[in-house]
Amino acid sequence: MCIRWRGALFEIGIGHNGVPKPAADLMGEPFDLVVTVCDDASEARPVWPGAGERKHRSFRDPAAVTATEEERLRVFREVRDEIARALPELLG
Repeated sequence: MCIRWRGALFEIGIGHNGVPKPAADLMGEPFDLVVTVCDDASEARPVWPGAGERKHRSFRDPAAVTATEEERLRVFREVRDEIARALPELLG
């Protein structure tokens, strides 16, 4: 996870060490819901083999934006906020 994403999360009080967990490491964990937000993840793993319902919601990849640092951070913030707005629907 890049520094921009960690910074965008930190701005709203979410700490993250920047290290993603492989899905295989989570297989034994109990989940009610698994939400994928990356199209690559959804295509690579169209079925969640563990317990819990799986939903997918596509968001643009802010790390793929080629622009100035200021513009990239703006896009990270926008995607962060889009995810926050989508959560009630996903969890409902």
